[in-house]
Amino acid sequence: MTTSVRDPQRDFADAADAADALALDLQVAEGRAAGPDRLRPAYGFDDIAIVPGTETVHPDGVDVSSRLGGLRLSIPFIASAMDGVVDVPLAVALGQLGGLAVVNLEGVQTRYERPEEPLAAIAASPPEDVTELMQQLYASPIRDDLVARRVQEVKRHGVPAAGSSTPALAARLGPVAAEAGLDLFVVQSTVTTRRFRADQAARPVLDFARFCAELPVPVVVGNCVTYAASLELMAAGIAGLLVGVGPGAACTSREVLGIGVPQVTATLDCAAARDAFWRRTGRYVPVITDGGMRTGGDVCKAFASGADAVMIGSPFAQAAEAPGRGHHWGMATPHPGLPRGTRIKVGVGGTLRQILFGPTSRTDGTQNLVGALRTCMGVCGALSLRDMHAVDMVIAPGIKTEGKSWQLAPDGRR
Repeated sequence: MTTSVRDPQRDFADAADAADALALDLQVAEGRAAGPDRLRPAYGFDDIAIVPGTETVHPDGVDVSSRLGGLRLSIPFIASAMDGVVDVPLAVALGQLGGLAVVNLEGVQTRYERPEEPLAAIAASPPEDVTELMQQLYASPIRDDLVARRVQEVKRHGVPAAGSSTPALAARLGPVAAEAGLDLFVVQSTVTTRRFRADQAARPVLDFARFCAELPVPVVVGNCVTYAASLELMAAGIAGLLVGVGPGAACTSREVLGIGVPQVTATLDCAAARDAFWRRTGRYVPVITDGGMRTGGDVCKAFASGADAVMIGSPFAQAAEAPGRGHHWGMATPHPGLPRGTRIKVGVGGTLRQILFGPTSRTDGTQNLVGALRTCMGVCGALSLRDMHAVDMVIAPGIKTEGKSWQLAPDGRR
């Protein structure tokens, strides 16, 4: 595969200019954490509600497409790079439906010739043994030839291929995947910043500006929840930003480490950084709300908060096509010393098509997510996802239970 490499020196200069132009914004952002206002309210999906618009449109007349790193997604849904969620068949199926699935390039897909075997073992393991089993299974080495093979297997079906790695292995796996035809590379960790201190002799530090300039495919980076860190990452040349620390159903970072920001506030702050960066530089960096969404209402609130796309795990882990066989676990689980994740049983709720497009008889909002987004946009008079960024929201922690006593009754009167 022949690829063209951009001029790193020019890109470094451009990034430096952008960083200088944003210096004032960064000072303002960092100042938010000073003084008596350093503790502020923050809101998740259950804390807010979307206000209907003064004009409505038919759901069929709205445009739910999104762009990311040169790709046009006809539906703005991305499947999380988790082994219980994405394998090659699911990536192909979601791509054919108009979305995008990210393969975990550090997972079982690239450690085993036949990844279905360790996946079956994880799904069948008793709860008390599963974490130790996963630590053993993930001890097998990552193979560069399998990284390339998985990318090629997805591309063979004519859909975009996306892959994810941690910063520690990005410099190794990124070029391998790009050479194999990857369309989008995701660098993902629990918390990602442009500035990272480490003992250079013990651990190499990924230079995001250099990496983005030299890798011949767009780079999406995450995860982030703050205005200042978002601006610095955007100035480094990233093509998209993942938002969310600890909201995923299988993630235990909030319990183990005590870190995180509720997703509505995190998305609002990172989207504000995106808009500031766009005004200063003319370059629009999409924001992707990653995790914490279970229902169509949650997805709609993410877009109202400023998301350009959403990355979800648990809803897709419930698909009949998902490799976890009704189970879901986080990327952090295999850590040998601190397994900050857990396998959860999500069950099988329907096919991937049902989850995205219906039809469904379920009234809990967990299926027909695209239909829910279209209907919400129509009610708000939003013709595009950009229009959704401007809709009104209210703080309403009781909105889901107001007047719903009959629905919530335990005696089956629903």
